Amino acid sequence: MAEPVSYFNGEFVPDSECRIHISDRGFRRGDTIYDVARTFGGKVHRLGEHIDRLYRSAKYARIDTGMTMDEMEEVTHEVIRRNPPPEGGDCVVWHTMVRGYAPAPSRINTPAPSTVCIQVKPIDFRDFAHQYSDGVPVIFPRTRSYSSNSLEPKLKHYSRMNFSMAELEATDMDPEAQAVLLDLDGYISENTSGNFFIVTDGVIRTPNDRSILQGVSRLDIFDLAERLGIPVSEEDLQPYDAYTADEAFLTNTIYCALPVSRIDNRSLDSDVPGPVVQRILAAWSESVGVDIVDQAQHQAGLKA
Repeated sequence: MAEPVSYFNGEFVPDSECRIHISDRGFRRGDTIYDVARTFGGKVHRLGEHIDRLYRSAKYARIDTGMTMDEMEEVTHEVIRRNPPPEGGDCVVWHTMVRGYAPAPSRINTPAPSTVCIQVKPIDFRDFAHQYSDGVPVIFPRTRSYSSNSLEPKLKHYSRMNFSMAELEATDMDPEAQAVLLDLDGYISENTSGNFFIVTDGVIRTPNDRSILQGVSRLDIFDLAERLGIPVSEEDLQPYDAYTADEAFLTNTIYCALPVSRIDNRSLDSDVPGPVVQRILAAWSESVGVDIVDQAQHQAGLKA
């Protein structure tokens, strides 16, 4: 396959040419914001919401993008056009903004142009396709999510060593497991790559946004649940609520919704996938014109 073409600081270049200096604050301190979208049938999903969240992060972090939101959207469509997905597949769209080079990490007010990069690459469905039918195990690790008193969780950023440690703890317990962090008060917050939901007596329950990223796929769940007549509750959730739930699932931009098979090695009451997550995936597939599960399993070679 030809090398992907990316947008990097005003130019369309081969992806391998997207580089920053080792003294860049993005490398030295993770002083970087980003967002991730994906296509369905070659058309990018909810790009406006992703760019809006990206610019909220930029405003909060005081990183100058050097582009209007309309310009960012226009360039994104051009990068997608230059990187058509493989037949039957789709692509992930990655927006990254780095504060820029600084002669010393502590000299944050030193003027420097920010780095803006947009990358488009094919989705590797092999990472998760089997989990639509097998489910994904979840572990609540010892490592906690950031408090809003330390770093606002609504900011989508790269300063994520706590996520790395949480993932290591989870895979120590189960190589297939994903980590779902608790906050400092012991309430469930978020997965290291998305949001967490449980289902109890027909109600979809999810943590409020006090200590989580406001996921765009989380908005999809709210919209789809309303369309399907499934009640949704945003609330403080404890591990007890997850252990005693009927179903649980994870959401993110790339895989949309994955059923959870067990939590801290405790099996859930329903079959995997459970009836609610099946209805969500079916409705999501209908809304985007792509059978999400079928596409992933075909592209991963799990179906002929």
